[in-house]
Amino acid sequence: MRSAAVVLLLPLFAAAASALPFVVLHGIGDQCANHGVAKFTQLLADWSASDGYCLEVGRGTWDSWVMPLQQQADIICKKVKEMKELSNGYNIVGLSQGNLIGRAVVEYCDDGPPVKNFISLGGPHAGTASVPLCGSGIFCIIVDALIKLEIYSDYVQEHLAPSGYLKIPTDMADYLKSCRFLPKLNNEIPGERNATYKERFSSLENLVLIMFQDDAVLIPRETAWFGYYPDGAFDPVLPPQKTQLYVEDWIGLRRLDEAGRVKFVSVAGGHLGISKADMKKHIVPYLRDKSSGKKYISDVVAATWHSAREALGLTEREAVLYSLSS
Repeated sequence: MRSAAVVLLLPLFAAAASALPFVVLHGIGDQCANHGVAKFTQLLADWSASDGYCLEVGRGTWDSWVMPLQQQADIICKKVKEMKELSNGYNIVGLSQGNLIGRAVVEYCDDGPPVKNFISLGGPHAGTASVPLCGSGIFCIIVDALIKLEIYSDYVQEHLAPSGYLKIPTDMADYLKSCRFLPKLNNEIPGERNATYKERFSSLENLVLIMFQDDAVLIPRETAWFGYYPDGAFDPVLPPQKTQLYVEDWIGLRRLDEAGRVKFVSVAGGHLGISKADMKKHIVPYLRDKSSGKKYISDVVAATWHSAREALGLTEREAVLYSLSS
């Protein structure tokens, strides 16, 4: 009887071992070596039984602020193409600004391995109307000085990463003309929309968009769902389905949504303040192997345990990640 039980369990372990790997792309002012990001990556790997890798760009914290986003995306594109572990496909977990780098890899990375699932935590997908706060210290003094310059000038666009997705709704002409990253990524420029970007983005199997209910870093917080202000005004905040990007389907978001492949998730907490319970509920299922289409015993047990703890008020609400900025 014991031997039979072992034989029956073998497919479960085989399924776990065949899960696709995932990469984590951290946000601005952070780096893979920091405790929060390292712990976040390891927990997801442990819970999903998949291999996880945090991919660094240059000097981490410094370059996340001052290296143009297209250059950051080019570095990640090269890394994923060189990683044999990703050759059969992989999933992306993006943290804030890291989501834009991840989307650039999906849309622009020629001959890169296929991205299956994209899980976004607090991503400024439709832009942000305010540059993330830096803090104090000599580094932040330099950053603040750059912010005070013309945000769409060539110099600032070349030396301040978030200038690439700063979108002032009352200054759309300068944004479309001089902002060097987001207008291209979102196919916003009339006459220059690229069908390949749309085709690649809409090929995702799942797009999970996680918005934090108390997010005070992203302005507005609904940008995490591709919601944003209408052109020319700071009010009201349009839901994603009412934006031109969605209605005219510039990047394939509408196609994905109508196919049931977009998950709009709202969780408690400030920017990136996700709890272990929400990680298990909203991220881990998309990192586990789903290729056979079966519901494995481990998934059933995990879901039942989570529901029981939630009913008893015992879920793990302590945040794993803490907001540094974006």
